[in-house]
Amino acid sequence: MLIKRSEEDEFDALVVRVDFSDDAAWTEVVGLLEIPWGDDEFDSSNQLVDDPAFTGASPDDVLAAVEEEHKPAVVFLADAETMRGAHPLLAVSTLTREDAEDEDDYEEEMSHGREFRLVPGAVSEMHTNLEIANMDFTDFSGSASGDSERIHRGFC
Repeated sequence: MLIKRSEEDEFDALVVRVDFSDDAAWTEVVGLLEIPWGDDEFDSSNQLVDDPAFTGASPDDVLAAVEEEHKPAVVFLADAETMRGAHPLLAVSTLTREDAEDEDDYEEEMSHGREFRLVPGAVSEMHTNLEIANMDFTDFSGSASGDSERIHRGFC
């Protein structure tokens, strides 16, 4: 299955549900994703992929399904861990070695790993800041690496 995006989707965070064990938890996650961010100054905008065809999909499976033409800098997965507690989603960088300017650039971007967890309220903040090149993946992954639970909780 191919996940299609267009130019109009540029500021929509791509959230792919890969765990279908708890519909009530998913509904709660969706509600949290819709809350405005930045002291309620900015609306959240998401492209939700809620298709059982992605049940159990790995980050690599999801990245392979995203159409190349309008691939975002990061994809968010709602997995089994997302369906519990504070509902932290898995943020996965789409940057490949081939896409990076050079090896040093790639190593810098992946210095805290290719993936980390973040609360739903930080999804739009992260996606938007990456799209406008205001911040880098490492700003967010570094924040998560400094948290006792390794979860980015937002800057705003």
